[in-house]
Amino acid sequence: MSTAARSGRRIYVAGATGVIGTRLVPLLVGAGYTVGAMTRSADKAGRLAAAGAEPIVCDVFDRPGLARAVRTFEPDLLLHELTDLPDDLEDVPKHSSLNARIRTEGTRNLLDAVEDWQHTKVVAQSIAWTMPPGPESNAVASLEESVLAVRGVVVRYGRFYGPGTYYESDLPPAPRVHIDTAAERTLAALNAASGILTIVDDSPST
Repeated sequence: MSTAARSGRRIYVAGATGVIGTRLVPLLVGAGYTVGAMTRSADKAGRLAAAGAEPIVCDVFDRPGLARAVRTFEPDLLLHELTDLPDDLEDVPKHSSLNARIRTEGTRNLLDAVEDWQHTKVVAQSIAWTMPPGPESNAVASLEESVLAVRGVVVRYGRFYGPGTYYESDLPPAPRVHIDTAAERTLAALNAASGILTIVDDSPST
């Protein structure tokens, strides 16, 4: 039996229907976690339930609703895999402000929703490459600082490639990581000490 199953650990996954969240939910269920899987879309709740998770329909920008959802679930772990990205890679620049908002306001709302940091650990998605100065790089820095301030774990992923990503058949620029590898290594990150963990195609490093 897994450590998660023995301890009955409860994990709240924000971004459960994203490109990595959809892979993480069944892995977490299989590892013995009780998974609260957050999605903005009620239409996706059935899919999450079928994967063995408890669907939680909530918007990260609805602060009162989010606080109720997180505190009702009472997680031991909060996994922040939220992004706000378009379907097509070429549209990413036009959506940069939306993704920056997720990293700043969305992260702040998630952290504020946690009632007791002595009993809840946060693990949050970041990036392994350097962005040019501006609102997006500031948002990445804000997310990382906020997570580290509550003794959480920042996971810096390389650019995802593989099925369901922007790079399904081609390799993106380095640093990069296959989406399935990223999901598998995220399980280990849940037990990491507070700090920064980099997950790329080479061995993960801190």
